[in-house]
Amino acid sequence: METSIRQLNSDDLHLLEAMETGIEDDYILRVYNRISSGSSRMYGLFQEGQLASVGGYTIFAKQYVMLGRMRSDLRFRGNNLSTRLMSYIMEQAFSLPAIQWIGANTQLENASARRVMDKLGLTEVSTLYSAISSTAYSLETGGSVWQEVTDLRQKRAWIDRLYIKPGAVFPYECYYTFPASEELFADAKLAQWSFFENPSKNRLLITKKDYKREYYLHTVYPWDDLMEQPGLWETVSMAQRQLSEKVKTNALLWMDLSPGQVSKLPEHHTFELPSPWLLYGTERFKKQFGSASVQ
Repeated sequence: METSIRQLNSDDLHLLEAMETGIEDDYILRVYNRISSGSSRMYGLFQEGQLASVGGYTIFAKQYVMLGRMRSDLRFRGNNLSTRLMSYIMEQAFSLPAIQWIGANTQLENASARRVMDKLGLTEVSTLYSAISSTAYSLETGGSVWQEVTDLRQKRAWIDRLYIKPGAVFPYECYYTFPASEELFADAKLAQWSFFENPSKNRLLITKKDYKREYYLHTVYPWDDLMEQPGLWETVSMAQRQLSEKVKTNALLWMDLSPGQVSKLPEHHTFELPSPWLLYGTERFKKQFGSASVQ
């Protein structure tokens, strides 16, 4: 059976619409123009001229690539099409000199996607829950709001201590977590993000505005003592109110929580905790490709 792969463009949307993926109201059809241009690319694998599998990537902070948007037509499944296509896409991404890391997210319950990650040679990096809530009010304990840090040098010192030196992963955006590096923390980003220190100056909360069909206060707190720091949740609530006023709608809360953090939440928490997300990835020097031109 004749197989070919090529990059998709704005004129190919009708081909995706004709695929039988079994996904109702697939979001990639709504945002297709955005995810197939600019810093994003979409590719398609064709069999006998019919689009059988799609996938793509987006570039973040100039040197990170996140794979995703894997879809296969039900009529062609069982032929390793996603693996073949994503292998080709990885080769294309690493052909860009600036790209130093390629990764992908999939939920723990998605066994088929996890098998693809393994076949691609991607290593599991972290496990995080995308915890979403409309409010943090039930977790407040009456503590005082933490002091905001505005000095760029202080912000960078915190980032260096918490993420760059230990090589930790950082939730860069909702859904998108990356291994920390200097390039991930441009001055412009640090200036946009809000940093708050507790009174002892040994704990830090980072809050950021994000939009994924809805506005979110993306909240980053890397310790397990979520319920042991007076004023933490009061600070979260204050930042949420400020963002809601700014965007003129009720912004939701989004926290990327480790399994250890989730275990420390009290029973009365209001976070939704769907299946955790597994981050897989590989660095440029660890990945070697053979020819993929026939895939």
